[in-house]
Amino acid sequence: MSLTVNDVDRFVAFKPRLEAIAYRLLGSASEAEDAVQETFLRWQAADLDRVEVPEAWLTKVLTNLCLNQLTSARARRETYVGRWLPEPLLEGDPMLGPADTAEQRESVSYAVLTLMERLSPNERAVYVLREAFDYPHREIAEILDITEAASQQLFHRAKKHVADGKARTEIDEATARRIVEEFLAAATSGRTEPLVRLLTADVISVGDGGGKIPARVKPFEGPLAVATFLRGLFKPAEAKRAMVGGRPEIYFTTANGEPAVVGVVDGRVVAIMCLEITADGIAAFRNQVNPDKLARATAQWAAGDHGGPLLTAL
Repeated sequence: MSLTVNDVDRFVAFKPRLEAIAYRLLGSASEAEDAVQETFLRWQAADLDRVEVPEAWLTKVLTNLCLNQLTSARARRETYVGRWLPEPLLEGDPMLGPADTAEQRESVSYAVLTLMERLSPNERAVYVLREAFDYPHREIAEILDITEAASQQLFHRAKKHVADGKARTEIDEATARRIVEEFLAAATSGRTEPLVRLLTADVISVGDGGGKIPARVKPFEGPLAVATFLRGLFKPAEAKRAMVGGRPEIYFTTANGEPAVVGVVDGRVVAIMCLEITADGIAAFRNQVNPDKLARATAQWAAGDHGGPLLTAL
């Protein structure tokens, strides 16, 4: 069925919201784009004269496509090489979606996206639609073909799972930059003690190399283990330079609303390290080095002005 210009315009107007929903549900920008494209194909094939509320129709189609994707993704991740982490998005990426409230900002944080991997597909869908996009439970129930009571129950369960695992504290950009600068100074000092002082007692460090860049499957846990790993990570080595194609320039930025350290080689983002900062110190380092999950970040990086690097590593 051919679409009118008005039909296309209606889809295009809602597309950014669809992409933001899909990204939160899937944790992958490329998979989110695919889901939105498939939603457009369904829109193109539908009898639009019978679609009373386009936004609701599109959200329902997209969400159910993502639910199918999440179900199959669980099986794929069992064979994923190494630890799976979401695809980080740099500050200003429209796929991050609304960030007007603390709940919206938190729901797309790298820490929470990682925690949402523990949820069932339906729990994740309800959490995203309610917490990030403020859909009423009545509409969520219609989208997922469940009762309103079931939607409320899934939301409370999902929120508890996320709350039990998070320790995030919102901080302003100046404070975040200062902490990152202190961290980099400690990491490049050649000593473990300055790093240990910046970390919480239960700090972890986990990385995703996708089998293309070496990354340990088991997280480093505890201040001494994490500090020792980070000290080694920032120690110059020819093998590291060969692995990423040069000497990375290290910048401060934010990714998914969290303070982040970005490694860039000749304009190409080769690593994004997201820091989870609490009142007690740095609680987690989540390191994305899988090149497949850094392509969008590279394109976004090229479009912005980031000033000079904090240091040149390796």
